[in-house]
Amino acid sequence: MRIKVKKIIYYLIKLRGKIFIPFAILYILVAAYIAFSIEPQTFESYLTSVYWVLTTLATVGFGDYAPVTDLGKAFTIGLYITGIGLVSLFIGKIIKSVYLIEKRKVGGKMKYTGKNHIILIGWSEKSKSAIQEIFKSDETIDIVIIDNLEKSPMMEERLFYVRGDATDEETLLRANLSKAKGVIIFADQITQDNYTKDPLLVDGKTLLVATAITSIEEKTNTAIHVTAEVINQKHIRLFERVKVDEFIPTQEMISHAAVRSLFSHGVTHMYSELMSSKYEETMYEISKQDEWRTYRDAFMDLLNKGATLVADRGDLNINQKLDARIPDDAQLFIICNKETISKINSKIH
Repeated sequence: MRIKVKKIIYYLIKLRGKIFIPFAILYILVAAYIAFSIEPQTFESYLTSVYWVLTTLATVGFGDYAPVTDLGKAFTIGLYITGIGLVSLFIGKIIKSVYLIEKRKVGGKMKYTGKNHIILIGWSEKSKSAIQEIFKSDETIDIVIIDNLEKSPMMEERLFYVRGDATDEETLLRANLSKAKGVIIFADQITQDNYTKDPLLVDGKTLLVATAITSIEEKTNTAIHVTAEVINQKHIRLFERVKVDEFIPTQEMISHAAVRSLFSHGVTHMYSELMSSKYEETMYEISKQDEWRTYRDAFMDLLNKGATLVADRGDLNINQKLDARIPDDAQLFIICNKETISKINSKIH
């Protein structure tokens, strides 16, 4: 019996929350109708009586309209007693709703509804650096972080947080994956900390996330650019069946840079300059122009504009085939500063 009573009380509490706003609107409309019925000469129209009820409940009281009959004044007293309490509850309800929305947002429980955003999977210092890099590169783009932290690791205006397991399709859908500009999968930090002797476990988690993304791509018939951090370069072959576009072989890059620094002193400074936006010169992608028939045409034209052509996709041997024709689907990369790329892009468009 007690359980039934508790269920009824709980149901009434939930029902009160659902019907409160409709009840408040109905209260205002009925009160305005009564006021208009009591004093039709004072309130020239029903809309005027609605206006008077709202100003009365809000305790504004402009004084442009006021009841003149005893019945009208008695009704106004009743309106003060009941209405002001209603307004207080209404304001409290709004404040509570805003608090709950903010709490859900910080806790990562809300669905992201924007588009053309970047999704970062996995929180670490690398993720933090990536966020700073993205914000420097694009002042308008949104970033969605997916992780299992209790609350958002950072509070920024264009930063959103979705809490959950990134291998779960439901979590990826809450991040609006199908409308995303791209995804970066960072190697799971917890797995790295606990299983540093077995990179297969770390890359295995990344592979599961990439598989879940591929599944959503196939279901929604969309293509999403995915970049994945791979701890061991040998494991890249395991990703052949999933649609990962680019890989970041972390350990191999660090080892290669460290070794080259011994044979070519200062080479790490060059790597740092290319990989960080704090330096003026960095790498940009540029479209092929109609007047460029060969790589030499593009190389010389760009050089005159203050930029250096360095690669076509992953091909860095441009200088060895300058007289070769540039294919229509070429993806050219140049090194220059931000001012130069802005001038080049402005002339292109």
